[in-house]
Amino acid sequence: MFRPRRLRKNLAIREMVRENHLNVKDFIYPVFVEEGENIRKEISSMPGIFRFSLDQIDAELKEVVDLGIPSIMLFGIPKKKDAEGSESWNDEGIVQQAIRYIKKNYPSLYVMADVCFCEYTDHGHCGVIVDGDVDNDKTLTNLEKQSLSMAKAGADLLAPSGMMDGMIAAMRDALDLNDYPNTPIMSYAVKYASAFYGPFREAADSTPSFGDRHTYQMDPANRIEALKEAALDVEEGADILMVKPALSYLDIIRELKELHDLPLAAYNVSGEYAMIKAAAAKGWIDGEKVMMEKLISMKRAGADLILTYHAKEAARLI
Repeated sequence: MFRPRRLRKNLAIREMVRENHLNVKDFIYPVFVEEGENIRKEISSMPGIFRFSLDQIDAELKEVVDLGIPSIMLFGIPKKKDAEGSESWNDEGIVQQAIRYIKKNYPSLYVMADVCFCEYTDHGHCGVIVDGDVDNDKTLTNLEKQSLSMAKAGADLLAPSGMMDGMIAAMRDALDLNDYPNTPIMSYAVKYASAFYGPFREAADSTPSFGDRHTYQMDPANRIEALKEAALDVEEGADILMVKPALSYLDIIRELKELHDLPLAAYNVSGEYAMIKAAAAKGWIDGEKVMMEKLISMKRAGADLILTYHAKEAARLI
């Protein structure tokens, strides 16, 4: 009789036969940079996560480097917002300044830049509004401008998150035609219109002033559509695919891993982080154990990279 429990007898054998492992090199840590001075503001719905002005960011970046986390994703909060989000392609914008500062002072960090407009528009949507909805092709034109500005600033990788049709092709063409053929694109290829984004909207000042994002982000009920979205981005030249959120869409991560040979990322989003923090603060769960279980589930599903607000905590436990 075969007894699977033989290989669970003690910690030594369990670790020897463990199928999946977390590594600090798997992690991408989100960092919020805000235009201004003397800003170190904790996000109330995301304990332990802060918005920083550049004059207050060094301790955070040093900790990330010391923990061995290889990469960060930058999100910017400008002082000035308008209908198009034009600060996003300002060469002296907050993210562009942050990229240059980090590349100069923390050269070991691989700097990714989120490429979107919701933090920069006065209406909080991810593009140009025409007749009450985001106009896809007008937004692509601005996406090209933003991409080139961030590439010029020195971003190592660009990550478009707006779910515009044709966004990867537009960015790839713009980068290639302007002497940035080696700048990779990590596409938010499958991004659902999720209720798990709530705390992020506080963090990035990006709550829509009207309506919602269901006309461009995906219906959580859809699986086949996700496979189509990812396939289109592969055809258009994406270098890495991402699924967002992670926990409720582990089935999608698994299918994409089996279908494509590109690296695959999972975004462990703000609501997933906040729920663990809130429940742990109440004493209802062991926060560290639930965190690690959650992260390994993403690896088990097939994620090669995990964008997570838990990166620093998890790095200390690995």
